[in-house]
Amino acid sequence: MGSLTYQEDLDEEKNSEFTWEVQANNRAYNSQFKEKVFLCWQRKKYKKNVIHTAKYNVFSFLPLNLYEQFHRFSNLYFLLIILLQGIPEISTLPWFTLFAPFVCLLTIRAIRDLVDDIGRHRSDKIVNNRPCQILMGKSFLWRKWKNLHVGDLVCLHKDSIVPADLVLLASTEPSSLCYVETADIDGETNLKFRQAPVITHHELTSIRKIASFQGKVVCEEPNSRMHHFVGCLEWKGKKYPLDSGNILLRGCKVRNTDTCYGLVVYAGFDTKIMKNCGKIHLKRTKIDHLMNRLVVLIFVSTVVISAAMTFGFWHKVKEFKANHHYVSAMHMHSVAMEAFFIFWSFLILLSVLVPMAMFIIRVEFIYLGNSVFINWDEHMYYEPQDLPAKARSTSLNDLLGQVEYIFSDKTGTLTQNIMTFKKCCISGVVYGPEETPGKENPFLWNKFADGKLLFCNAQLLQAVWANQDWRVREFWRVLAICHTVMVQKNDQLVYQAASPDEEALVTAARNFGYVFLARTQDSITLMELGEECVYQVLAMMDFNSVRKRMSVLVRKPEGSIYLYTKGADTVIYERLQKKGETEWATEEALASFAKETLRTLCLACKKVDEEVYEEWRQRHQEASILLQNRAQALHQVYEEMEQSLELLGATAIEDKLQDGVLETIKCLKQGNIKVWVLTGDKQETAVNIGFACELLSENMIILEEKEIVRILEVYWENNNNLQGGKKKELPLQFKMALVINGEFLDQLLLSLRKEPRALVQNVNVDPLESWQEPGEERVDFLQARRLSLMWRTLGIQLRSSGLAPQQEDSKTLQSSEERRERAFMELASRCQAVICCRVTPKQKALIVALVKKYQNVVTLAIGDGANDINMIKTADIGIGVAGQEGMQAVQNSDYVLAQFSFLRRLLLVHGRWSYMRVCKFLRFFLYKTLASMMVQIWFAFYSGFTAQALYEGWFLALFNLLYSTLPVLYIGLFEQDVSAERSLELPELYITGQKEELFNYWVILQAIAHGTATSLVNFFMTLWVSQDSAGPVSLSDYQSFSVVVALSNLLSITMEVILITKYWTVLSVLAIFLSLFFYVIMTSLTQSMWLFKRFPKNFPFLYADFNVLSQPPIMLVILLNVSLNTLPVLAFRVIYQALKKPQRKEEVEKGTSEEVITVEPVPCIHRESRARRSSYAFSHREGYADLITQGTILRRSPGVNSDMLVDHTMPPDEPSGSMKESLWYPRKMSFLGRKRHSHHGKVSSEDMQPPSEEKLPYSPQNLLPTEIPLSALDSQTTSVESQTLPSSQLSLQSQPAYLPQEKTSLWNIRKLSWKNWSYIWQKEPESRREGILPVSSSNLSSVMETVPPSAKGSSISEQPMEVEPSPVEREPSPMEWLPEPSGDQAAPDLAE
Repeated sequence: MGSLTYQEDLDEEKNSEFTWEVQANNRAYNSQFKEKVFLCWQRKKYKKNVIHTAKYNVFSFLPLNLYEQFHRFSNLYFLLIILLQGIPEISTLPWFTLFAPFVCLLTIRAIRDLVDDIGRHRSDKIVNNRPCQILMGKSFLWRKWKNLHVGDLVCLHKDSIVPADLVLLASTEPSSLCYVETADIDGETNLKFRQAPVITHHELTSIRKIASFQGKVVCEEPNSRMHHFVGCLEWKGKKYPLDSGNILLRGCKVRNTDTCYGLVVYAGFDTKIMKNCGKIHLKRTKIDHLMNRLVVLIFVSTVVISAAMTFGFWHKVKEFKANHHYVSAMHMHSVAMEAFFIFWSFLILLSVLVPMAMFIIRVEFIYLGNSVFINWDEHMYYEPQDLPAKARSTSLNDLLGQVEYIFSDKTGTLTQNIMTFKKCCISGVVYGPEETPGKENPFLWNKFADGKLLFCNAQLLQAVWANQDWRVREFWRVLAICHTVMVQKNDQLVYQAASPDEEALVTAARNFGYVFLARTQDSITLMELGEECVYQVLAMMDFNSVRKRMSVLVRKPEGSIYLYTKGADTVIYERLQKKGETEWATEEALASFAKETLRTLCLACKKVDEEVYEEWRQRHQEASILLQNRAQALHQVYEEMEQSLELLGATAIEDKLQDGVLETIKCLKQGNIKVWVLTGDKQETAVNIGFACELLSENMIILEEKEIVRILEVYWENNNNLQGGKKKELPLQFKMALVINGEFLDQLLLSLRKEPRALVQNVNVDPLESWQEPGEERVDFLQARRLSLMWRTLGIQLRSSGLAPQQEDSKTLQSSEERRERAFMELASRCQAVICCRVTPKQKALIVALVKKYQNVVTLAIGDGANDINMIKTADIGIGVAGQEGMQAVQNSDYVLAQFSFLRRLLLVHGRWSYMRVCKFLRFFLYKTLASMMVQIWFAFYSGFTAQALYEGWFLALFNLLYSTLPVLYIGLFEQDVSAERSLELPELYITGQKEELFNYWVILQAIAHGTATSLVNFFMTLWVSQDSAGPVSLSDYQSFSVVVALSNLLSITMEVILITKYWTVLSVLAIFLSLFFYVIMTSLTQSMWLFKRFPKNFPFLYADFNVLSQPPIMLVILLNVSLNTLPVLAFRVIYQALKKPQRKEEVEKGTSEEVITVEPVPCIHRESRARRSSYAFSHREGYADLITQGTILRRSPGVNSDMLVDHTMPPDEPSGSMKESLWYPRKMSFLGRKRHSHHGKVSSEDMQPPSEEKLPYSPQNLLPTEIPLSALDSQTTSVESQTLPSSQLSLQSQPAYLPQEKTSLWNIRKLSWKNWSYIWQKEPESRREGILPVSSSNLSSVMETVPPSAKGSSISEQPMEVEPSPVEREPSPMEWLPEPSGDQAAPDLAE
């Protein structure tokens, strides 16, 4: 792979320079940048957003297609023969006899390529004409993707596909967040969030301001690094950093975001996804390459034979002229000139040894016919989507029968991307879905139940209703509280989860009566069996791939503090307080879940004392304000709290595989096909799917990064100590699998020249990811450095020991990289399965290229997303799955399937049949050509080497066209050695194609020998019988001899067809009959008196066949020739098959015994493995908990950014922002009023947050610890879901008139909050409804005495806390929420 990608990597290093400048709303500025193409020719540096994935256009089609076609040596050979036939002195046949079929062959191939390319053009047209909103002047107008330019501003809406790589400028979500789904790019199912820079979030608050935006982005040149972006935004004289968190990549889908705005930085082929798509490669089959070599071999042989014949002619002519000088006047040329002409005449005469009919029939009829059979196969038709299988390429069918490696995507290809709550274990009791659920809906009692959830268990429902087991209560409470799901209330609850796993868990809790209703910055509201409860969130400890768990510290309504945790069993069990019967029973349940390949999570909780919490809170506060190593400090604090847990149970989620995936992979493995999974998803998820597909098994040794390094170190040490001796192979003879990620792959296969960049990439690791759990070992920077130094040492040792040739430095480094790649490839090829996770689209393609380079095998790639296009193009065969991720993979594939399971039939049936048919066809065509045409060489010895044709001219012309074509065409289209059902039952039959047993050099040699023997028998037996014969039955005349030899050849070939055909149908009998019938009809016609009288020179064989066939002795000669050609071959084949079958059985038994035997692992890869495999897998993105606790993710009232949602097609003369707010708020107020009448909910202090500190100095985030929530004063609460209270109005309502003139520093905000409590108290008598109870420092102690326990613990918390408002006796009207409350209301009595 080093030699494959070195130039590309150099280009990427060059592209990391910050020379890409893009100015917003200024196409003239951006168009001035040019790049040098060739000499003085320059073109615009920034590409348009037009995509062209097709190979041809109107001007390039003819030259490019001809160039590709003449890559085949056969076409060059035919062209040479046609040119020679145009010379009258040496021509043996008219030039048009070969020229016409040759043009036909080229035309048919060109039309086929054109049809394929027209499909690509249509796909490009669909993509380029997709609509999007582009800023034109002062408003956003609908335009097409192809009209998009670098520097344009784009408006996107929910479920829109991002048309180019954009810098996110603003969105209608809080803090200008934007949620995107990247399944089409990296295969991950969880949502990711992107956030606009703070400056644009605050400043670009209206369409008018966006239209006047003139910022400039300076960033790196376009490159293929999907997860990397570095740049800065220059605006108003200041610079603001940009990274990958600010970028929306082309191909992403906008989710859960109403509207967002972005600046195009890369367009068209400069986008990262297009940089990863790769180029279209001309794909050729192994048989094509072999035929090319065979054509060259035949051509060289023909030249040698022609030269030998010419040499014989030279001597014959010289001898003839010496003995017969009186005829020298007939020879107008010299001997040398005549010999020269004879050489070319023989070359033309023997050109039939490479018959053009073979290529026309093979390529156009056989390949096309087998492709049609694939399209017509009802077993590969997917009825739910009305999708049949489709062969988009018609020239790769035989390659389907030789596949050894399959590279598959995971998401959407192996899985359905559907998560279902399958089972759970509570207190050691396993609850599974009922096999025969009742007809009635068991969740009718729950108005919030989601009917889509199919899981139901009557026993578990009874336990929930009884409400007596505390573990059952806390189990569902953990699922309803410990998550980062957001909720929307329209007509019903709608959950917006960052991953399908979390949505499935929260939905399960919802159905069983623990309904997640709403959340604020520091509270979460549940409906527990009909009773609404508000939990105060004290801390959220986020999930990441190192911690493998998430915890939430909450205060219950009654005041107690609980920690709720969910995570991997491996980390939860280490933190349990005790291990009793419940824990052991749960572990057994986890083991059974793992066997069923379900994705598991363990749930635990513990009660936290008030004193313990206070001490921990102080440490947490200190860790959260550290300037260095903050992430490590926070994780250590989390570790302290997450101890002595009480196990509640475990959940089991099924990541549904597509139908038939398991059986398909099992069958493919029996056919000696290795399946590698290449996915952009996380390692745990990929491994879990590996077990679900049975690619991985419990008795396999799974090699990860440290084991791979250790094995390769031992391997190189052994080889370097041999001092030039024979290399040792990797000592691995047992079942093992390889699990690696993209980062490690880069380190392992990185050229020494690119080492600095690798080290930089390792340094710039996310600090949260770089923190290590106690006792866990990870490949960190030092290990990467050690790995790189090991490879450097390797190069030195090789040079010093003499194992490596003394070359220049660059060549030595490159060869060192190739050795490294070869060693890794040797290790990977010995594994039963390889799973590569977190790999980019380019890495997928490079892995495929690596296997092709060092294994020389047929590779197949299958995927359904845009991230699979490069892999599909790089593999020998690319299969697109018409799935949920779009049709990009389909448009770039060679074959289209609706389901992964259809791959089994495509390979084992159609692939094996196609390979067998093509091989049989080629072998037979080679045999019949040699059998019929080698007699020309034997005849030359008896014709004075004059290049005279033995056969009648019309027999030569029609032999491959009519006389022998139909039977061999039947073989190529319909031949079957076993039925389709038998092929699926015996996948071991597929190994024949992998080993190339049916067509190789040995088979070619056999065909040549067989054809030569047949020609010798037919010629010399006829010659021997005809010697010394005279009379009416004599064969001594030229025409009779020719007819007997021709008929013997035709019948011998026909008998061979009968012997090798295994699948007899009416068509096969009809093909043989029609071939002989055509011979009789055409011979009678060409040898008729009528044609002879009119064209005596063209039809000289008058009644030749009739005269010969009318004599019984001559018929016996023909029968003798056919018998001598058929009987020995038949006897040999019978004996060979009888001897071959016992050997095959021994090989199969030996192979199966080797699979059963497991050898003890060598010390170098010994691992401390657990007795039970953890089936933990959780798709989640770190960072959502921080967004919640900081209030960033929570939807506020329509603030400065929400006005962009009002009318995104606003005309240029739009009203000002203040006018829009005045129009918007009353409408929102009335809506709130209606919602408050409909149901109860909550209003949090988050609602009162201003949109930016620059405009309003007061911020609830800065409230003092003495602001006491009153969530526990009353049990029933009211709410306004989606936090729609206008922040600016509430903030202004609670401020004195002089407040905006004060400085807006943090200290002044806190000081003003203290100063003006009395003012706010007087102005806000109904402040309990706001969710905050403000108190002054003077009466703090009295408040602490009167507030319930739930408020005491939080009274000194420095985190602002959201509380539920107390109920009121009447439903408030919408007017009570307006800024001016009545001033005569009395303050509430705290004593109540």
